[in-house]
Amino acid sequence: MHIVITDCDHDSVAIERDAVEAAGGRLTLCQDITPEGIIDNARDAQGLIVQYGRITDEVLSALPELRVVSRYGVGVDTVDVEAATRHGVAVCNVPDYGTEAVSDHAITLALAVLRDVTGLDRRLREGQPSLGPAQPIFQLRGRRFGVVGAGAIGMATAHKAAGLGFEVMLSDPRLTPGETTPEGFTVVSFEDLLALSQVVSLHLPLIEQTHHLIDAAALGAMREDAILINTARGGVVDTEALVEALSQGRLMGAGLDVLEEEPLAVDHPLTRLERVILTPHAGFYTEESYAELKARTVQNAVDVIAGRRPRNILNPEVLHG
Repeated sequence: MHIVITDCDHDSVAIERDAVEAAGGRLTLCQDITPEGIIDNARDAQGLIVQYGRITDEVLSALPELRVVSRYGVGVDTVDVEAATRHGVAVCNVPDYGTEAVSDHAITLALAVLRDVTGLDRRLREGQPSLGPAQPIFQLRGRRFGVVGAGAIGMATAHKAAGLGFEVMLSDPRLTPGETTPEGFTVVSFEDLLALSQVVSLHLPLIEQTHHLIDAAALGAMREDAILINTARGGVVDTEALVEALSQGRLMGAGLDVLEEEPLAVDHPLTRLERVILTPHAGFYTEESYAELKARTVQNAVDVIAGRRPRNILNPEVLHG
């Protein structure tokens, strides 16, 4: 058994190495996400573990021994799942990873933007102790918090927002507008959520149907006193349209942990806007959740190679027996 980690942004792969060696295999860490690098390093590998590396049909075609691609995290937009299925390669992820961490981060961003915490801090350090551009500041209780996407992270965010006194509403294509969830949350259409919410928090995968879901038209439908929170995927938001809406005062602010361009250029227009908080795709991280992510990612790969059904697989039809 040979498993190759194409890339990762953590310093230690001890958890992964221990799991592979316990199964009688060996682990190689490459830190090379070029197609050529992935192919050269994984020619005899049965498993790939990836973070940002793109696993395309070209890569899959060059690796006939490959049986599984396991990704650190929830999204698999960097893996050509259709091509992997054609090649008989399992694609695994950790779909319920980071529920607490990401929902915590979404709430943190919302509160920080609503109260302009970073702006107040910066201006105080610059000798400006007044509220200034932070006004208006509103209390949380009674304000409407719209959650787009009622998966595990979206629902965890909804519960936390409700606990702070927000009036929570949900929009999800799997739910029917007008109904109330068992937790007591009102389901509304996407259009109504945009029109009514003072906080719009995104919790969606990046797929063809959600790419630029938040475009100029969607931003134009939002309230001027609303803020946008994105801890999902950068491509769900049209960045140029968001910059324009914020610059023109048609949106009060934004908290963005994910962006279309990562890492963000230091001179990007978003960095110059007031009441915009940017974090470097950090919402997933806590010490506890990251250890769990690494353990589950490698275990998915080990299980497929060992002939066992992994805990999470997107294309189970490739499994035999």
